[in-house]
Amino acid sequence: QVQLVETGGGLVQAGGSLRLSCAASGRTFSNTAMGWFRQAPGKEREFVATISWSGSSTYYADSVKGRFTISRDKAKNTAYLQMNSLKPEDTAVYYCAARRYGSGGFTIHGYEYHYWGQGTQVTVSS
Repeated sequence: QVQLVETGGGLVQAGGSLRLSCAASGRTFSNTAMGWFRQAPGKEREFVATISWSGSSTYYADSVKGRFTISRDKAKNTAYLQMNSLKPEDTAVYYCAARRYGSGGFTIHGYEYHYWGQGTQVTVSS
């Protein structure tokens, strides 16, 4: 059974930092693209960041560019999202996602991901 588990969420003051982790189990995701998405209350899910299977290519939403960094440790089958200079508007449930092997490169479109975690809450106070 494929499972993605996000950890690292919490409450932080504006300007602070958090590091989210996404641990994969049940199969290896070392050769698939992965991504992070978020959903704030009353809003649609939105793309945050994505990383290629090799880790050499990344892409970010304009709203987080320069503040967030996506990375992955293939040996640990884990992806990360380092979030710095957090703002109240970053408050959301953050989800990691993975594509099925052979389904293509990294993408900003949620519908192109096949596996999703349960989400972790990030709350940024002003």
